[in-house]
Amino acid sequence: MLGINSVGQNQYLNGPSLDLSNYGSSKVADELKAEGKSTDLAKNYASERAAKRAGVIVCETCASRKYQDGSDEQVSFKSAQHISPQAAAARVRGHEAEHVSNAYDKAKEKGGKVLNATVSIHTAVCPECGRTYVSGGTTHTQIKYPNEENPYQKNRKNADGGLLAGMNFDAEV
Repeated sequence: MLGINSVGQNQYLNGPSLDLSNYGSSKVADELKAEGKSTDLAKNYASERAAKRAGVIVCETCASRKYQDGSDEQVSFKSAQHISPQAAAARVRGHEAEHVSNAYDKAKEKGGKVLNATVSIHTAVCPECGRTYVSGGTTHTQIKYPNEENPYQKNRKNADGGLLAGMNFDAEV
C-alpha cells in the first residue's frame, strides 16, 4: 500500500479538552484585532470557529498542516511539505498518479501486466475550524508476472492448449 498522509502533532486532539462550540463575537473581535483586521467583521460570526471556517481568522492547524509520503518509491513528498487546503486535492491526486505510473513502468520493465490500479483519496475534518480537507491518499496495484519456468504453469499451458485447439474452427462445406 503506497500513499501520502498529513503529518504532525495536532494540539487539539492531545491537549486539554477544548470546547469550540461558541466563543462569541468578542473572541472573534480579539482575534481580528490581533491580526490587524477590522473588528467590524466580528458581529457576523457567532464563534471563533465559524470565523476560521469562513477564512476571516487564520486557522493555525490548516496553516501548519504538512504532507509526507510513507513509501520507499521515487515520488514527490519524500520530505514533509505544506500544501494549501485549496490545492491539496489536486496535489494528492497527482502524487498518487505517480505511484500508478511507477507500477506500469515496473510491470513493463519486468514483462508483467498491471491487472488493477486503485487510488483512494482520504478526507478528514479540521478540529480547529471544522473545514473538510484532503488528508491523504493510498494506491493499490496488482501486477501479474509471467512465470514460464514454473513446471505447473507449463503443464497448465499445455492442458489449456489441448482443450482449446479447434474451438474456433469453422468447417463449412
